[in-house]
Amino acid sequence: MILYLDASALVKRYVAERGSGELIMLTAASEAIATSLISRAEVSAALARAVRLGVLGNRAGRQAQRKFSREWPDLVRIPVSETLMSRAETLAWDHGLRGYDAVQLAAALAWQDWVGQDVILATFDRQLWESAPRAGLRAWPDRLTSDRSEPAVSRR
Repeated sequence: MILYLDASALVKRYVAERGSGELIMLTAASEAIATSLISRAEVSAALARAVRLGVLGNRAGRQAQRKFSREWPDLVRIPVSETLMSRAETLAWDHGLRGYDAVQLAAALAWQDWVGQDVILATFDRQLWESAPRAGLRAWPDRLTSDRSEPAVSRR
C-alpha cells in the first residue's frame, strides 16, 4: 500500500490521540509513505501549540518534536513547486479548501501521479478527507467519527 500523510495524520505518530494506534498500524503495513514539505512546519507548529495549550507538557512536546525530526528523513517529501502550487490553487477553488489543505491534496495527487499506483491519503481533517475521493484518492480512515474537523493537537 502506498500512503500519503497530511500533518493531522503525522501528528498522531508522535502524540497519543484517538486514531493513533490505527495510524501506526497503517504506516507499518505501507510500502512507502510520503508527505509534503509543508508538513514539517505544520507538525512542528501543532506540537508547539499543544504545549502552549497544556495538552502536552513541555518535556513530552519536545520529545515528540525530536522523534518527528529523527524520522523526517525516512518520509518521501513532496517538494513545493510552482506546478504544485498551481494545482493547489485549482483544488482550493474546486473543493473549497484552506491553503495548506489544498497544498496537501495537490502533493498527494502528485505522489499518486509519480508512483503510478493508487495512493491512500490519511487525514483527520474533515474537509480534506471529504475532498480526497472527489479528487481521485482513497481517504483514510474509512470514517471520521469526530464532529471536529481536526484533532486538538493538530489544529492550525
